[in-house]
Amino acid sequence: MTRRTAGQPDDLWVTTPQGRLLARRWPGIDAGAAPLVLLHDSLGCIALWRDFPALLARQTGRSVIAYDRLGFGQSDRRTGRLSPQFIEEEACEFFPRLREQLGLERFALFGHSVGGGMAVHCAALHADGCEALITESAQAFVEDRTRSGILQAQAAFQDPQERERLRRYHADKADWVLDAWIGTWLSPQFASWSLDAVLPLVRCRTLVLHGSDDEYGSRVHPEAIAAGVAGPARLELLADTRHVPHREHPAQVAQLAADFLAAAPAS
Repeated sequence: MTRRTAGQPDDLWVTTPQGRLLARRWPGIDAGAAPLVLLHDSLGCIALWRDFPALLARQTGRSVIAYDRLGFGQSDRRTGRLSPQFIEEEACEFFPRLREQLGLERFALFGHSVGGGMAVHCAALHADGCEALITESAQAFVEDRTRSGILQAQAAFQDPQERERLRRYHADKADWVLDAWIGTWLSPQFASWSLDAVLPLVRCRTLVLHGSDDEYGSRVHPEAIAAGVAGPARLELLADTRHVPHREHPAQVAQLAADFLAAAPAS
């Protein structure tokens, strides 16, 4: 194993036919380990991961890569409504560009919320390179609890201060980002979405993390993911935790991820 000193993150631009994506890489000390790629939630971006990627890089020894999806953070603008297939499309259209241009022959995945669903699709469609999958607070279908949480958030974002907070991270794309979440998840066309068809295509090891008090999804979601994947799966339900475990309990989540990634694959 080649060792190196962890350094400052570096920014990389990924080109796609639809626009450029900003990616950021935190180097780990194990240059031979497959990088861990983070996929953010519906309102997320690189900056909203805060210190967690650096913590993951220290705990796991792996390089950690996060990127702003098209329309989010510092990536290029996106116009129009997301299609009902946008979760699968991230794995089909954008992740291959990231993988090719960053040279990700082997990788592991960590997806939060809707990014967890995207990570499931990436693990299934890029099974040749995916060593392990971690989902955090991922939805497996559109639950009434999910819709209720989104409706409450929609009301909260009527406050101009809440919208201004979103603009700090997404600038003039903030209104699009908000509508891409609320408008898509509450639309009748998205009501039948689920991970049912893709979960059996996931062959790698999977760690499923979920907060016991998640306001956007009950424990049915992690149970469905853990039961549905074809590879070995482990479920960790985190007590007294809501929708963002890596912000509420960063050390615990990073340690769970590190222990899982360090474990030998099941024979």
